[in-house]
Amino acid sequence: MNCDNLLNDIKRIHFIGIGGSGMCPLAEILRSEGFEISGSDMNEGETLDKIKSYGIPVFMGHTKENIEGAELVVYSAAIKEDNPERVAAKEQKIPCIERSVMLGIVTRRYKRSIAVSGTHGKTTTTGMLSQLLIGSGFDPSAIIGGKLPFIGGNSYVGNSDIIVCEACEYVDTFLELNPFISIILNIDADHLDYFKNLDNIKKSFHQFATQTTGLLVLNGDDKNTMDAVSDVDIEKITYGFGENCDYRAVNVSADKGVHEQYDLLYKGEKITSIKLIVPGKHNIYNSLAAAATAHFLGATPNEISENLHKFGGVHRRFEILGTPDGITVADDFAHHPTELTATLNAAMNMGFNKVWAVFQPHTFSRTAMLLDDFAEALKIPDVAIISEILPVRETNTYNIYSTDLGAKVPNSVCLDTFEEITDYVCKNAKEGDLILTMGGGNVYMCANMIYKQLKFLEENK
Repeated sequence: MNCDNLLNDIKRIHFIGIGGSGMCPLAEILRSEGFEISGSDMNEGETLDKIKSYGIPVFMGHTKENIEGAELVVYSAAIKEDNPERVAAKEQKIPCIERSVMLGIVTRRYKRSIAVSGTHGKTTTTGMLSQLLIGSGFDPSAIIGGKLPFIGGNSYVGNSDIIVCEACEYVDTFLELNPFISIILNIDADHLDYFKNLDNIKKSFHQFATQTTGLLVLNGDDKNTMDAVSDVDIEKITYGFGENCDYRAVNVSADKGVHEQYDLLYKGEKITSIKLIVPGKHNIYNSLAAAATAHFLGATPNEISENLHKFGGVHRRFEILGTPDGITVADDFAHHPTELTATLNAAMNMGFNKVWAVFQPHTFSRTAMLLDDFAEALKIPDVAIISEILPVRETNTYNIYSTDLGAKVPNSVCLDTFEEITDYVCKNAKEGDLILTMGGGNVYMCANMIYKQLKFLEENK
């Protein structure tokens, strides 16, 4: 069955798990196209509040009655097969598709769809490119994996033929897409519970590249990326620091690592200067990807420079909560050794007296398979504090514990709970220090706890 035809003769679509960060934008876009939307979820939150503000009916909890009147049901990857709404849809022979399938259907309705892929940096780059294009008057729609302050959420409904979205490689969900432009930021060993090895990851990215219809925007400095697409017969542009890249960053400098500055060359000629307010070399790469794509679409060098300078980051990407009592508290989504290394190197160059990294390992499989790489990354900060491993979707068949990681990191501290970590850090951090929580799970809760306790101590001196 051609899934694209599912939207031809229906009016009412029901979303199971409508409050999810990947579900809400699809519901918003389809609502703007005139479809009647309903949804269900288990938890209240900002995203759900936004959905309700449109007048979309949302049921709290999952029951078979929720899908009454629906002609198509969409479910997030977290919704199991025995969910009563999925069961009812099957019994009533209502088409029922997973979110990534719907993302493919929706993005194919846009002439110029842009998919941002890669092991690291997808959310930041999607946010950068979306803000750049909106600020330059292109009026794209956007689906972003994190909250972008510029638009007050993780989605934007525009009125053009452009849509920007993240393309996640996990369990090959990005193979549901057929983008006009595909950005490949990098290819690294991750999600090895599914892919098993780097070669399989590269094969998936190769397939993704072949499904692209117009242009590949590639990190020319990343060997894995260039290897994966070497025989793909489609127009390509590259970016990076290397002399062979179409778009290059040269004359790079930084103000204590905070304000990354560089001259942007295109085909060897300077077209503008870029000054970022997000730190780190990895963000230079992200900005190059956004700049190259926007320039291809027709953004002027001045528009590129101005809008990249205004980009202040997305939620949970070196997000600073505040500086109570002179101690900076920040949170970051980094959960892979490469991401930890990039973020921690940036942090160490920002002029803080001491950098405290609070890391929550994310999945047993990733921790076990990349243990030595995690250890090397956690040697970068002045102090590494390691919490219990967050299991997510796994059981500990790997017999791996956070203490195994701590044993490889000199002077590290292993503490099980966020309460213990909060007390330890707040007792020992000093004015001028940075406390940076890191991980793909709920470690942001620890950042909030640390911030609140430091704030309380400051106010009660």
